[in-house]
Amino acid sequence: MRSINTLHQCKNIVAIGGGHGLGRVMASLSFLGQRLTGIVTTTDNGGSTGRLREASGCIGWGDLRNCLNQLCSDNPNLARVLFEYRFKKDSGELTGHNLGNLMLLAMDQMCVRPLQAVNLIRQMLQVEARLIPMSEEPASLAAMLDDRQIVGETQIDKLARRPDRLFLLPRIKPTKEAIDAIKKAETIILGPGSFMTSILPALLMNEVAQAVAGSNAVKIFIGNMKPEESPINTLSINQKLTWMKQMTRVSPDWLIWPEERLTPHSLSCRIHQAPLADPFQPGIHSQEALRCALESVLPAVRKGINSIPVACPGSL
Repeated sequence: MRSINTLHQCKNIVAIGGGHGLGRVMASLSFLGQRLTGIVTTTDNGGSTGRLREASGCIGWGDLRNCLNQLCSDNPNLARVLFEYRFKKDSGELTGHNLGNLMLLAMDQMCVRPLQAVNLIRQMLQVEARLIPMSEEPASLAAMLDDRQIVGETQIDKLARRPDRLFLLPRIKPTKEAIDAIKKAETIILGPGSFMTSILPALLMNEVAQAVAGSNAVKIFIGNMKPEESPINTLSINQKLTWMKQMTRVSPDWLIWPEERLTPHSLSCRIHQAPLADPFQPGIHSQEALRCALESVLPAVRKGINSIPVACPGSL
């Protein structure tokens, strides 16, 4: 396919984020193998992940597990089935826990570093793309709203309006491998996903923000298929990107935006609007459409084209 042939020319692509969005992008580009790196948010404090963090003081494993699940979705085997298993009701203290989270925690306790635990699970699941925790130090996402401090992703998502600012508590250092990957990247992808709780946390570390902002790589932001159910659901994409730049100094060169949504205006970056919806999963990006959109943008960057009005044929 033309998209794969074009993207195969990329030597290093870095995607930053968490949750389902990052996993979707990683899965769409998984053919790149070790030339693809995901820098994954580790501040999740909900569900099984939150319970494990409270009990053991570990990093948030949920987004890493989600990415691993999506990267091995085309390779069904017993290891993947076990990794995805969630304990049912009447399982005592295990009720609701995801076995993948428990396996990552167990590996972490057996290894020197959380990154080593992730790499061992990658080998077990036969995942070639690299996944790096944004930090190996536990931290929570925190927000300030009207001089009041709110700590934890789940609590921040329940706010009635956008907080004044976001930060990490405590201040932590990024993984060295994450900074090295950003410095080597030709393309840096942000999103899709929850703006505050998936995309921003890694950028709230000064070293990451400086590396991304100072990189010569083309920076691409991918918009969500539908508005978020969060305190920022009233903000336009332009307002979100402006807020991100104010907090992190990071600003994208290109916005890939779903044709299924209204065209945004007054952007400070170039835009490529294309049909991105998965025809079988409402509200989800099509992997092929994501590949096609990236294939359209990257050659345009080299040629200095400001916009691409027509989507790549056969993107869905």
